[in-house]
Amino acid sequence: MKLEGRRESTNVEDRRGKKTVAAAGGLGIGGIIIALIIMLMGGDPSQLTEQLQQGNTTEYVDEDTDYSQVDVELMTFCKRILAGTEDVWDKEFKKLGRTYQPPKMVIFSDAVNSGCGNATSASGPFYCSADETVYLDLEFFKNMKKEIGADGDFAYAYVIAHEVGHHVQNQLGILSQAHEKMARAGKNSTEYNQTSVRLELQADFFAGVWAYNDNKMFGSLEDGDIEEALNAAAKIGDDYLQKQAYGRTMPETFNHGTSAQRSRWLKKGLTTGDINLGDTFSPAYSSL
Repeated sequence: MKLEGRRESTNVEDRRGKKTVAAAGGLGIGGIIIALIIMLMGGDPSQLTEQLQQGNTTEYVDEDTDYSQVDVELMTFCKRILAGTEDVWDKEFKKLGRTYQPPKMVIFSDAVNSGCGNATSASGPFYCSADETVYLDLEFFKNMKKEIGADGDFAYAYVIAHEVGHHVQNQLGILSQAHEKMARAGKNSTEYNQTSVRLELQADFFAGVWAYNDNKMFGSLEDGDIEEALNAAAKIGDDYLQKQAYGRTMPETFNHGTSAQRSRWLKKGLTTGDINLGDTFSPAYSSL
């Protein structure tokens, strides 16, 4: 991506300079496997609540940290990508006659206390609607190639844009409606999982819409960028991740969408740039 000279968002809080000490608690037996799957899939609000360390408290202790050049560059990258989402969604919301209120982004290491509760890096990047904040540990980017075979600056940008896509859903009232529907359906029900898939695919679509319009505004995309993002989307499909973890797929448990679905909706956003074409809730589930 071409990001040189781009502005950096001021809506970023750096909590890496603090040592996080969590009280007793954590994931139960088998939790490590679940956390790995969630990390590879990028996380989402409903899954995050399953990983929160209920009843725990988090204390932040200042510590001196010298960051590597890679960390410095990744922080600048995140600020520029978030700024790009602010610029694009501000413009797109004005087309809808709405006012876009951008999310905050918290960069943390190891563990963090969010408006949704305490979470660890194992939750992966996530959006918390309670405090309208995207949470991200930069180590996730460093591990993407090793863990899921996805790499590249636009692949990283896609991860951020996807989480901001959940904020867009929140701003439009889509997220709360979906969560209410999921609550009525009950955890692990077919309707619960299918609604979750619809949310995730729409967030992928919104990530694509952002990229299309960011490129239109700033000429940010370079050769190979789109392929990087589509590869990342394919590598975090439910079917791909389950095959990697278990050697088989369990379609009834899908809650993010298959590799084909995620790539398809991301590509639709990338090629159209039109927020109005991202209705993932009206079509029959089988046609997504």
